[in-house]
Amino acid sequence: MVEYAVKPPTKVQPAHPGELWREILDDHLKLPIAEAARRMKVSRQSLYAVLNGEKVTAGMALRFGRLAGGAPELYLRMQANYDLWHAREQLADTLKHIRTAPRAA
Repeated sequence: MVEYAVKPPTKVQPAHPGELWREILDDHLKLPIAEAARRMKVSRQSLYAVLNGEKVTAGMALRFGRLAGGAPELYLRMQANYDLWHAREQLADTLKHIRTAPRAA
């Protein structure tokens, strides 16, 4: 099993995986979105949704990883970091008022 180091939260908003996907499609693969969607066996709308900030699912990460030769785990970690950052921002005031429970001995 792979272990990942936990880093402290960042003040800078993490990139959504769709931003990286768009860069890969445009700059590296030079592949139109419609063609990428066709090869991934998804609708153009589904791919556009991710490229425009919708949530990346495990299935989409696997499909894009296969298309681009990247690791789907990277895209899912990017999505998790993106989601956690936004949740921290939205819940900042609430989280300040939640006390950590003491650990049982």
